[in-house]
Parts: sequence; structure tokens; C-alpha cells
Amino acid sequence: MANVLIAGAGLGGLTAALALMQRGHQVRLFEQASELREVGAGVQLGANGTRLLIALGLEAAMKQVVCAATGKEMRLGSSGQSWQTFDLGETSVERFGAPYWMVHRGDFHRVLLDAVQAAAPDAIQLGNGCVGFEQSDDRVVLHLANGEHATGDVLIGADGVHSKVRQQIFGQGSARFTGLVAWRGLVPMQRLPLHQRRLVGANWIGVGGHVVTYPLRRGEILNFVGVIERDDWQVESWTEPGTHEECLRDLANWHDDVKTIIRNIDTPYKWALLGREPLDHYAQGRVCVMGDAAHPTLPFLAQGANMALEDAVVIARCLDGADVAAALKSYEVARLERTAAIVRGSWDNTKRFHNPALGTPEGAAAYVEREFQPELVKQRYDWLYEYDALTAPLS
Repeated sequence: MANVLIAGAGLGGLTAALALMQRGHQVRLFEQASELREVGAGVQLGANGTRLLIALGLEAAMKQVVCAATGKEMRLGSSGQSWQTFDLGETSVERFGAPYWMVHRGDFHRVLLDAVQAAAPDAIQLGNGCVGFEQSDDRVVLHLANGEHATGDVLIGADGVHSKVRQQIFGQGSARFTGLVAWRGLVPMQRLPLHQRRLVGANWIGVGGHVVTYPLRRGEILNFVGVIERDDWQVESWTEPGTHEECLRDLANWHDDVKTIIRNIDTPYKWALLGREPLDHYAQGRVCVMGDAAHPTLPFLAQGANMALEDAVVIARCLDGADVAAALKSYEVARLERTAAIVRGSWDNTKRFHNPALGTPEGAAAYVEREFQPELVKQRYDWLYEYDALTAPLS
């Protein structure tokens, strides 16, 4: 069994740790934060992610915190007109063999953290993130922020979009501003009018922007994300507070239901969306990257967290082999094509959700009928949810 070092104790790092521990590996995680308090808001978990959590023994714990939406719909941002174009609610188990869950990132993180700590109470070292590494034929040494180091057989970089591990292997890389700024926030469901308290996810589409809403925490809160085209804000941070006034100004021409949600957000946060080309390698010797460290993506396919879960399970399967470098190369081969397709598919959805044809009710109706035909929707989405990291071929 391998002695595995993991840089980062976010969703991906914790899932990798749990999957590896359950297969008998020794795991230590090193996290730069001094306390484990996952920031952010909502996460959508398709069947490709939930089947893995169930396999890891987390179904009961997750059911305590998730919301299983009864369905998803598309709505026109200006008028509120709705179309039932997505079928990802109650039929997910029937169609894909696993549920579709919506969960607060902090609740999800806590479930994973509790499971890892139950398996190995001392596995996580806080306040001591990765600053670099060195490797040889038979080991890898992780250099830590406090000047200490840890030695193991494998290093997994699960340290996020600004990954130190990725930077050392592949260089800084380039990120380009997409011209999109996202607003996010949470609203207690009880603050909203009765007609807005439904356990339904919605994609609001329009000219120059789109809005995504869905329920969290058993339906007690509503998650809001509004994406608009503007080029005067380029800070890539999840925790930069904005104002209700600015958010309402950005979405001034949108339906009253959208504005009602914005007015009832406790604190609206804004962040600039940066795009990065997919890497062509995820591993070098005894070191690999996963999750956002490997394939940061725009959020327009709701697959960022799911990809990290898939990576974690595939890495754990590959490390059952005795040769570490060969195992990580097998992981890379198994994941490169799929993750690149998701990153590029997320880019494509930007244009689909912001199309100029959505400017009039007539144009919108024709556009939705053309672009969101059931067969086209299946082509774009079914391959995401049908994938099973537990059985996907390994080289």
C-alpha cells in the first residue's frame, strides 16, 4: 500500500483521502487554512458524482443535508416564461442509476471531513499548506509553509485553481478574463413569496447574462448565481462582497422574481470568471494534480465538483497497482479526454445561455424550441451522468 500525501483538504482532497483510505492506503493531508470552513454556496451533484458518494458509504450522511430537486426548468429572464427542457429531478435514479442532489458546499465539506476524521483522526494537518516539492525514483518530499517537510510515495495536488503543485510541474499557465462577472448569494426560503418556494432548479436565460437558482439544505435556502457580461471587474475571488444595489443594477431588466431573490440575499458576492485551456498532462513521476488544480472550469455545466469526485475515485483505483508512476500515468490517460470535453462544453454553454435571440418572447420561444430539443439536451448532458468512475476503463 502507498504512503500518500495530499496537498489541499477541499472537496476533492477529502474525497481522494477517503477513497484511498478505504482501499488500505496511508494518507496525510496538508491544508493551508488554519480551520476547515469551506466557503461558497451551492453545488450540484449529478448522478456521476452521487453514485461515487454512495459507493463511499456517504448516502445516509448526505441525505441529511441535500435537497433532491423535483425537477429543472428553463425560464426567460425578461418575462419569466418557462420551459421544461431538463429532466434531472425525480427521474435521475431511473435514467442514470443515482440521484441528482443539490447541496451547500459547507454541508458537503463537513460530511467528507467527518468521514475522513472517523477513518484517521490525525490525517489532516491545518495551517500548513504546500509551497513546493521534490521527487526521486523512490519517493516524493512535500515542502510545507512552516519550513517542515513530509515524505511519501505519492503526492496529489488537490490545492485548487491557484495550485502550487500544478505551477511547479506545468508553470504558471495563463488565464484569460471571459468578460463575465458572476454574482452569488443565499436566501432563506421563508423570505420569498410562496410561488418562489418550490424545490425546482431554474436556468434563467437572456441577452447578456443568465441566472441559476436551486434549493439547498432540504429546501430551507435558495442558491442564486447571476452571470452578466461586463469587463470592469476582474478579481477572481469567491469572497469579495458586493452590494444589492450593484447586483440589481446589473440585472435591472430581469423579471421581478429574480429581483426579489436579489433583494433578500444576505450578502451578494461577486467574482470574475477566468478561463483556462485544459492541461495536456496531469502527472509527472510520483506527482499528479486533480480537481480544480488540474482542470478548472467555468460553472456552466455544473460539473466542477463532480469532476473532482471522479478524479479521486480513479486515482484510488489506479494506485492499487504497485508502480506509482505507471498508476498516475494511467489516471492521466483515463481522465484527460473527458475533463477537457467538460471544460470546453462549459464554454459552449455561455453562448447558449446568453444568445441575442432571447431579446423578444417570439425569438426566445423559437430559440429554445430549436436549441433545447429533447434529443439535443440528451446529447449535451447524458454522457456526463452516465459516466461511472468506479468502472471506467483504465489503461
